[in-house]
Amino acid sequence: MKARIFKALARRHLFDFLSDKAYIRLMYSCIMDRKINIDAPQTFNEKLQWLKLYDRKPVYTTMVDKYEVKKYVADIIGEEYIIPTIAVYSSFDEIDFDKLPNKFVIKCTHDSGGVVVCKDKQKLDLKEAKLKINTCLKNNFFYVGREWPYKNVKPRIIIEEFMEDHVNEDLNDYKFMCFNGKVKCSFVCSDRRSKEGLKVTFFDLDWNKMPFERHYPASNKEIPKPVNYDKMIELSEKLAKDLPFARIDFYEVDGRVYFGEITFFPGNGVEEFTPEKWDYELGSWLKLPERNLNEK
Repeated sequence: MKARIFKALARRHLFDFLSDKAYIRLMYSCIMDRKINIDAPQTFNEKLQWLKLYDRKPVYTTMVDKYEVKKYVADIIGEEYIIPTIAVYSSFDEIDFDKLPNKFVIKCTHDSGGVVVCKDKQKLDLKEAKLKINTCLKNNFFYVGREWPYKNVKPRIIIEEFMEDHVNEDLNDYKFMCFNGKVKCSFVCSDRRSKEGLKVTFFDLDWNKMPFERHYPASNKEIPKPVNYDKMIELSEKLAKDLPFARIDFYEVDGRVYFGEITFFPGNGVEEFTPEKWDYELGSWLKLPERNLNEK
């Protein structure tokens, strides 16, 4: 109840006046139902909150911008891993749908969730798509969880090629958890369209299912190891070099690897582990850097 009330009030921007540190303390208490040890963090979730406050490098803004990150990533691992961009716009009304292919994806560059997937242009509900994208364009995603990298991302719209895997029915995304530049585990988001809802399944480096869940239930289905698993680990570590923590996402499409996104604070750092001891275990994998900024 407390978590739902907090999220509802936060979405109405009633806490925007709070300092980042005060907001994080309140958010953590309401959602995790405990006080945060922000000055001496021990758990994975606590350390993500610490990084929000004290690890702030300008390049992080580029790395979370869904348009600008493509060039950044291509310069490090190569253009062949980038999902092609069809067009970039400042507003929804600029989009010339007549010139778009039958299938495409619309994304906001500055947030999480501002996505419209079009599998058939003739069936696309333009009114609904416009409402969703315009609503997202008005919001500064930073204020939801004080994820600093999003604060100064320029809100834009990109149209991407629709990626379709002809091997698997669902296009799974493989998310690699990099601690101090090294992949320690990964997880797969699956069953998004099922009646039961999203499943999140963690794997160790040998693709063994790990004995915990984080907020979402693990899938009971067998999830095959991606063909390019080792290549994804290699690319993830190149992109995560010199970063305290980053989640690097990839897709596997018809046997080819494509970059998805870079995330610094998965689940906003407020998703519970079951059993709880794994919050401490993953926290032990993360060595925090020296503080290089005071709280803003």
